[in-house]
Amino acid sequence: MLQPYIPLVLLIGFVAFSAVMMVALSHLFSSSRPTPIKSLPYESGMTPLGNARERYDVKFYLVAVLFIVFDIEVVFMMPWAVAFRQLDLFGMGIAGGLVEMAIFVVVLAVGYIYVWKRGALEWN
Repeated sequence: MLQPYIPLVLLIGFVAFSAVMMVALSHLFSSSRPTPIKSLPYESGMTPLGNARERYDVKFYLVAVLFIVFDIEVVFMMPWAVAFRQLDLFGMGIAGGLVEMAIFVVVLAVGYIYVWKRGALEWN
């Protein structure tokens, strides 16, 4: 009964053992000699200017979230494109799959237009 799971358990055990060994060996064989120069934040070889905890404009975060949302939407479109010929929505065949994706793209377009009209994509 449990025999089909033996390869999976062995794989998980090997991965866990490898991860623990890599961390342990790197900790054992690494040399740590902290100096004041090494503890400075690295900024392309230049001396740090100002505080590293400055506030950023919210638009940076909005653009990042928009990128993630539209990137995930593209990920959802890939399986649809692969399985396009097998789609059968409400017995309509391929046309049902096209209707389904058209509704999805319209929802995306409405969200994009909303963000555009709110000015989230404008840089001042």
